[in-house]
Amino acid sequence: MNHRSQTVEFNTTLLNKYNQPLPRYTSYPPATELTSDFNPDFFHRAIDVGNHKKTPLSLYCHIPFCETPCYFCGCNTIITQRKEVAEPYLGYLARQIRQTAQLIHSDRIVHQLHWGGGTPNYLDLDQVEFLWNQFHRYFRVDAKAELSIEVNPRYVDRNYIQVLRQIGFNRISFGIQDFNPEVQVAINRVQPEKMLFDVMDWIREAEFESVNVDLIYGLPFQTAATFEQTVAKTIALNPDRIAVFNFAYIPWMKPIQKRMPESALPNAAEKLKILQNTIAQLTQNGYVFIGMDHFAKPDDELALAQQAGQLHRNFQGYTTKPESDLLGFGMTSISMLQDVYLQNHKRLKDFYKSIDEKQLPIEKGVLLSQDDLIRRTVIMELMCQFQLSASDLEAKYHLGFDRDFNDYFAPELPHLDLLEADGLIKRWSDGIEVTPIGRLLIRNIVSVFDTYLGERMRDRSDQTFSKSI
Repeated sequence: MNHRSQTVEFNTTLLNKYNQPLPRYTSYPPATELTSDFNPDFFHRAIDVGNHKKTPLSLYCHIPFCETPCYFCGCNTIITQRKEVAEPYLGYLARQIRQTAQLIHSDRIVHQLHWGGGTPNYLDLDQVEFLWNQFHRYFRVDAKAELSIEVNPRYVDRNYIQVLRQIGFNRISFGIQDFNPEVQVAINRVQPEKMLFDVMDWIREAEFESVNVDLIYGLPFQTAATFEQTVAKTIALNPDRIAVFNFAYIPWMKPIQKRMPESALPNAAEKLKILQNTIAQLTQNGYVFIGMDHFAKPDDELALAQQAGQLHRNFQGYTTKPESDLLGFGMTSISMLQDVYLQNHKRLKDFYKSIDEKQLPIEKGVLLSQDDLIRRTVIMELMCQFQLSASDLEAKYHLGFDRDFNDYFAPELPHLDLLEADGLIKRWSDGIEVTPIGRLLIRNIVSVFDTYLGERMRDRSDQTFSKSI
């Protein structure tokens, strides 16, 4: 098996057959398996292992505040125009940063720092600089680190963008969702076309190294024709990376979605047509399909890493960095160490209370078993590289001493046979390769190896996951 640029084939019959609720597999086990009976000692032990190995660090900081709600949003946010709420939050963030840094050996390098939300540019520039300095004071940030921030284009100006770059951010992301004014009104996120092009002009002027934009399909009033115009305007913006997310209408989990007109949502057939057109439009205009919902220019690091078989995935999505310990700061943030995942408290008062009590603000977590680690490797290799070497897996986990890949995954083999019969995968003596038809159904393919999914799928009341397409 070799690594190469990935192509996609569209098969409506198979997409309809396999379109079912599944995890997005930014982790395995999925975040749904984190539990409140998690023992914090596991986190400390994992930190010690990382210190011994000098494992690189990836830091994520969550800024939960938004001035107004976006009706489509599934993130953990706090909607308020009282900007003074940010000040105490920054104080507690600074304390968590110091608290965590005390556990980390000073020779461990940070090669990624990302601020997400919410709305990170809810903060004023003095607050941005304060928080930036906290991370750089207590952690050893590599000179070549990826330093990224998400911004809401409605709340930035040229000076704000310039200062972000001057402070040290080198990557930036912003949400477009859709250029169509009717759609923007329906989702409560009005962003005139000129505003979006101005923001991109400011970003390019400031010489950010990489720019990512987000689109969402499946929103009210979208059609294949209108979304084609949105994609064309997005291509004209010329971002380095484009994420095209499938909107999941889950008002039982996100009640704010009820504010959108359900009758205006595109039906399943129209959504498939939008997806098909979007993939064709982007790939015909030079973007490489990375996987799931991500596209990048062929000279982008994501595309190059995938071609070399070195793409990775974590709670932040696809990444070019090798395996690292991801540490999450702020409420709801998730940390992901080698065999431990944990999530911070989701309620602000609980987050504050833990830090006041000099405790790590952990709400829940999970300790991974050896079987979890093996299955995680299988799932992430298929998600990122679209292929898997059985011999590499056997060597990494010493499976060959007592059984090989086929022995270990004997219960999964009949399911793989069905996927192969439908043309989604090819199986070789040394592993699995995802076909161009199967790449859009990668979540279905990797779900075969998910031992946690069976119980959830049997529970018909569980509507946790979005559909795979």
